[in-house]
Amino acid sequence: MLGVTRMKVLFRLLAGALAIAAALAQPAAAQAPAPTEATVFLVAAPGFRDPEYRQTVLIASPTANGGHIGVIINKPTRRTLSSLFPEHEPSKKVMEPVFFGGPFSTSALVAVVRGERSPGAGSLLIMTNLYLAINVNTIDRIIEDRPNDARYYVGYVGWRPGELRREIDRGLWYVLNPDANTVFRKDTDHIWEELLRMARQINALADDDDAHAFD
Repeated sequence: MLGVTRMKVLFRLLAGALAIAAALAQPAAAQAPAPTEATVFLVAAPGFRDPEYRQTVLIASPTANGGHIGVIINKPTRRTLSSLFPEHEPSKKVMEPVFFGGPFSTSALVAVVRGERSPGAGSLLIMTNLYLAINVNTIDRIIEDRPNDARYYVGYVGWRPGELRREIDRGLWYVLNPDANTVFRKDTDHIWEELLRMARQINALADDDDAHAFD
């Protein structure tokens, strides 16, 4: 068996790159009206050809320093936690694959966790009863105590202050309100197409309303 101390060392190697992000990131006001002031779904526009983000959906949350942090929710890998940590018994309880969370710190492990209370230190409230866990000890405890209340990601996505707003203004992302059921959906194959269609319909209705305002 892999000892607890050694397991924590492994997670520290995986998650250490996020220590600064954990220290800086705090949730902003949950009901702020602007799309970059609240947690949102980001749906990649069809013209966004960057291979890391092509046909992706992200959940992104603001941080205290004015930036944003998030993960891609529709890129499962072929690896499981148990394949990454074959000697760690609690990891075998997680049947879902580990997801590719983004190109930042791809050796780091993060988790999106459901719960009424914070799962522990270094956890960011991203929406009601949903947290982004970054701290190594917190992730270790989630895997051991309630492994299937979370989805696990390697890597994440980060934006400097103002960067996400500029990407939205350039038309790289459609912005939608997030929901936890979509984040934890088992079949992720068609999430991008479904949310893209929804975003276009909402934009079309908004444009129609604007046009009628001048009738």
